[in-house]
Amino acid sequence: MSFFNRLSSGEFVVLVEMNTPKGVGAADFVTNARRIKGRVDAVVVPDMDNGVMRMSALAGGVLVQQQGSESILHIYCRDRNRMALQGDLLAAHALGLHNVLVVRGEEMSYADHREAKAVNDLDEPGLLGAIQSLQRGVDLAGIELSGTPHFTVGWGMKPCAAGEASDRELEAAEKAVGAGARYVITPPIYDVNHYAPFLERVRGLRVPIIATVFLLKSVGIARYIGQNEPGAHISEELIRRMRQAPDRDLECLRIAGETVANLKPLVQGVKIVTLGWEHRLPAILDHAGL
Repeated sequence: MSFFNRLSSGEFVVLVEMNTPKGVGAADFVTNARRIKGRVDAVVVPDMDNGVMRMSALAGGVLVQQQGSESILHIYCRDRNRMALQGDLLAAHALGLHNVLVVRGEEMSYADHREAKAVNDLDEPGLLGAIQSLQRGVDLAGIELSGTPHFTVGWGMKPCAAGEASDRELEAAEKAVGAGARYVITPPIYDVNHYAPFLERVRGLRVPIIATVFLLKSVGIARYIGQNEPGAHISEELIRRMRQAPDRDLECLRIAGETVANLKPLVQGVKIVTLGWEHRLPAILDHAGL
């Protein structure tokens, strides 16, 4: 069953995120895609996430689908103008890639090409509008297309602290749903009980909610995220558990799997992010009982 069909039928969906290589050596990327074939519903392929120049998501999406899994492409406005965005969307459809996730790109000040200029010809609501226009068979210049593409469109929420920032993020997600987003992906969830009220509010959008589970690979990473990511809420108890474990790597995988399992009654799916530990995805799925 396709990702869209499982999403539409209310079944629990499992996504994983895999970055493309920084270069043309795609052997590890392909091998990791093969490892999770049949165990996940789709692979999310970021497009130069965190401002790091990599092989494009379009190529990565094709490689994923050649290994027998569906792909979901990140698409955002930082790196391309409206012509390039529309052209890439048409190319994706022609190549059999029908799932896109609209996200907001990070600032170039954190990128590996800091001299690069951000484009932002469209904003994210404008990009959603462009997708809807293409699906009506007309480009943003009002010119009729030869053939009409169709996409399953999602919206990615940014990490946010509680209070006004959370309200603004929910408002942005609500507007995205009104502009055609069929599902919403949350920021990383580290403490399920703490985030339960937030998830309840997001469910008010009345579209499938997919929660992000970020693999904490070390105590240092956990502390850094806890101190620098808005609203992360990583408890000292969790950090103590990681630090005291006889096998810290195994404990990190177990924690990610437990988080997935605990989220299952609260959302319609999860997206697992490992940032370099894609080879450990099968182990996380095992610990989650998936």
